[in-house]
Amino acid sequence: MGKIKELQTSLANKIAAGEVVERPGSVVKELLENALDAQATEITIEVEQSGISSIRVVDNGTGIESDDLGLVFHRHATSKLDNDEDLFHIRTLGFRGEALASISSVGKVRLVTCTDGLEGEEIYVENGQILDKKPAKAKQGTDITVESLFYNTPARLKYVKSLYTELGKITDIVNRMAMSHPDVRISLYSDGKEILHTNGSGRTNEVMAEIYGMKVAKDLIPIQGDTSDYHLEGFVAKPEHSRSNKHYISIFINGRYIKNFVLNKAILEGYHTLMMIGRYPICYINIEMDPILVDVNVHPTKLEVRLSKEEQLYQLIVEKIREAFKDRILIPQNNLKKTDKKNKVLNQLEQQKMDFEHKQKEESASSTNEDADENIPPQRETDDCEPFSSAEHATSNNNAGEVNEASSDYIFSETRKEVLDDMESSEDMGADTDMIEDDPSNIKGKVSKDPSRRIPYLEIVGQVHGTYIIAQNDNGMYMIDQHAAQERIKYEYFRDKIGEVSNEVQELLIPLNFHFSKDDLIVIEEYKDELEKVGVHLEPFGGHDYIVNSYPVWFPADEAEEIIKDMIEYVLHHKKVDVSKIREEAAIMMSCKKSIKANHYLKKDEMADLIDQLREAEDPFTCPHGRPIIINFSNYELERLFKRIV
Repeated sequence: MGKIKELQTSLANKIAAGEVVERPGSVVKELLENALDAQATEITIEVEQSGISSIRVVDNGTGIESDDLGLVFHRHATSKLDNDEDLFHIRTLGFRGEALASISSVGKVRLVTCTDGLEGEEIYVENGQILDKKPAKAKQGTDITVESLFYNTPARLKYVKSLYTELGKITDIVNRMAMSHPDVRISLYSDGKEILHTNGSGRTNEVMAEIYGMKVAKDLIPIQGDTSDYHLEGFVAKPEHSRSNKHYISIFINGRYIKNFVLNKAILEGYHTLMMIGRYPICYINIEMDPILVDVNVHPTKLEVRLSKEEQLYQLIVEKIREAFKDRILIPQNNLKKTDKKNKVLNQLEQQKMDFEHKQKEESASSTNEDADENIPPQRETDDCEPFSSAEHATSNNNAGEVNEASSDYIFSETRKEVLDDMESSEDMGADTDMIEDDPSNIKGKVSKDPSRRIPYLEIVGQVHGTYIIAQNDNGMYMIDQHAAQERIKYEYFRDKIGEVSNEVQELLIPLNFHFSKDDLIVIEEYKDELEKVGVHLEPFGGHDYIVNSYPVWFPADEAEEIIKDMIEYVLHHKKVDVSKIREEAAIMMSCKKSIKANHYLKKDEMADLIDQLREAEDPFTCPHGRPIIINFSNYELERLFKRIV
């Protein structure tokens, strides 16, 4: 008798659910996508216990025909594909026909639907089997409820995170769907409390105001661009609103949220030196394109896609983001209100930590006294594990204080991080409820026609610690980092000069020697001609060794060896030679080394001259590493500091 047999439908559905339904957020995503594909204009999502207990999605879409109800929960049953050709022209969010089958195999599903607003039907499903079907009163659309998620797969339930984490995942999914479909009214409720509500006005920046707060939304800059294959539009936030991770980068293709390393890199390249290393922007980018140029069928959750003509799209994103910031005033303002609020929260957390540690020590001392009186060693609660040995017991008593202290440090460091992240992502929410306009002229950070006007006229007041220049005008007080300012000026000078230099070379007195592995030798030989085009001539020196007898004249003389090493490393890792990138790194290095340092006192005319040069810079707001050069303290903030106003 053969060993191969066909899997039972229920088992096959559970296996599929392992890919499609990873957590409660996965259920919300699939049901929300179905509602949007059904052309709904209003969708309400209600979750209880972060979706573990119940998930309900109600929409006013087209509904499901009575004849189709028998197939809704079958695997690979879909209304969105008819033949092979359709797979290469996908414009819907769902198309595999696995979502409802997978959800019904790990949860108890009740579905009420109506197509005409008069007569509806209700079905109840468990383990992928329809257990009940009956007529029901219903509005047009679909009302689907999933209860007791993972009730029959305890292993999956075991790996679900905390309720706070799972609710965060659900909120994130709904937020991104709301951004990509601003014309749909979307509401999210958790245990009866409203988390999100959009007005369906069709304006993406209003949705972003609801999600990120008005302060960020007022600093959004619209971008738009076209090529023969792509249409791009979106919003990018000013660099001062940067975040510590990529979570706030939202990229959509034909309304579908995706994750793509290359496009993330293009966005960061667009910000260029305006963003510090390790910081990431808030941005929304939607790309409209012919579906034949994108393959969305490469990942079970449909988050990853393959793109044709990816390099063309990369260049478009970089170009449009750089254009957005090219002539804008990007001087960040010091926000005393935010700082005071953050300090207050941190002080409260620190006090809670001290109280917690004090309580732990009292409990530890109490338990030690009780053990001494009773002279009974503690036992493990479960019988399926071996009891502590006497040595382990002694060690555990000796280290109890250390463990409690370490635990409190961990608990409160995690709490501190979560609170600050929450404050950062929702800062100044609702502080200003003015209508946001798509017109760039109505958005904070207006366009300046004259590059020198991007830095306003400043009257020099003095210098602090030989490091910061203090200046003033009618808008308040300005602090300028003199090193960062001159670093930006010299960077732009060296960048332009290095770009003009030909591939002339300077001979070395002592050749540089490089040793490569066999794998590296193959790559080096392939790109040897490309390296020679930029002035790096590798000559065989026997075995796996090469020598270099000269270097391009635009290399800094004292850094020539290091730059050549970096160029070769770049070739080995990226399989190409990027001359512009190498020249830019050289310009950054030279500008940093040749700029005035901290604790260097300047005369007033020297400070004024530095500011004048900065006003002529192309991007006078950040140094080449992305650090801010100039910060503004408004007159209002100065008066608050001295309690002239409260």
